[in-house]
Amino acid sequence: MCSPLEERLLSCPMCSCVCNDAFSLQEHVELHLDQTTQGGSQFQCPLCSVVCSDSCSLQEHVDLHLEPGAAVNVFSASPGSDLKLARRLQEEEDQRRKQEESRIEKEQFKKLQKQFGLDGSGGYRKQMEQRMERAVARGLMEPAEFHSKRAEMMEVLASGQDDGRTRTQGVLKALSEHYQTEARDCVHVWLCADTDHFCSSEGDRGWGCGYRNFQMLLSSLLRLEQYATVLPDMAVPSIPRLQRLMEEAWAEGLDPQGATHFSHKLQGTRAWIGATEIYSLLTSLRVRARIVDFHQPSGPGDTHPRLFDWVRQYFSRGQNSSRAPPRIINTKLPPLYLQHQGHSRTVVGLEQRRSGGLCLLILDPGSSSSDLRRVLSPNSRSAALRQMRKFPSGLKHTQYQLVAAEGVLSEQDKLTSILNSKTLRAERIP
Repeated sequence: MCSPLEERLLSCPMCSCVCNDAFSLQEHVELHLDQTTQGGSQFQCPLCSVVCSDSCSLQEHVDLHLEPGAAVNVFSASPGSDLKLARRLQEEEDQRRKQEESRIEKEQFKKLQKQFGLDGSGGYRKQMEQRMERAVARGLMEPAEFHSKRAEMMEVLASGQDDGRTRTQGVLKALSEHYQTEARDCVHVWLCADTDHFCSSEGDRGWGCGYRNFQMLLSSLLRLEQYATVLPDMAVPSIPRLQRLMEEAWAEGLDPQGATHFSHKLQGTRAWIGATEIYSLLTSLRVRARIVDFHQPSGPGDTHPRLFDWVRQYFSRGQNSSRAPPRIINTKLPPLYLQHQGHSRTVVGLEQRRSGGLCLLILDPGSSSSDLRRVLSPNSRSAALRQMRKFPSGLKHTQYQLVAAEGVLSEQDKLTSILNSKTLRAERIP
């Protein structure tokens, strides 16, 4: 039986020195450590068999030995306790690492949710209301006007139809007129069927390009007799209505992987959609769709000449190959949905220059209605057209995807497409 004084005395494990408390013992042992590590590169714990990579790690390791309640037990431990201690230290380090990895993973997941509009920050209606509220706060809108516009917005959203405020009609007609008398440096010009331009609004700015491009594509399909049987009496839907249609497509079984990515929910979110969602929407409406993936550059300078060639072949369908096409070819083909990382646009035509080069004609939802109205005016048409042209040097993202509408689906064909979408794959070029 030890006396109370003897219980408080702690012997140094490396010499005969006796200390009054654990703090004094720690300082004393640190002097031993300094002397031990000055002359060599080995950092072995003086209290157990663990070898550390550097003096800092050794210091932290010894501190664990000297924790209150652990010091006396360690010094009088059995030979097997060294291995137990090493295992405990390793388990603690593994636990700390897992906690840090989990923290980083959660932070990255939150960033991705925010980036893709899945963070619960609200969708079209909420964003529109927030923009109007800020306008009131800045004195740019009267409170009475705010309530009037909000009521009008709620009525429009309840109808499910786009209100037409961002819609510009007559673009393809204006382009056809332009090429009749201008742009003589073009040998051939292919134009798609009549298509309206839809631009982003206060309610979807920053995330709505995919929906706006689908509205452009649908505005063309609704004018084509071939699609009248599957799109009877349909009007161009609003963005919230398109989100609901997308959820209904998922409920039918289309693209289950994509549905899981969005947690089967788009309504009330600012989630971006891309080529696979456009494909699913078209299939759900019984429109035969095709995704072509230009997954890597096919030309010098990270360009995509194979994409331009594919577009020319698309617009040349149905032409008599035995004779040269006319200079201006007004086709009855729908426009093409063009996707790249972070943005999407609509291809409405193609120029072939005298030099042999090709140039896409593109409608961008990021362009305002006032920009597109310049195309309608003969006086400003040439300047506005420069903004629509995209040469190979202007498309230098690593990957592009095209979605083409290619006819209608029977009910049986639709069921087959739904089953095939469980492992949805695009046609890859090259």
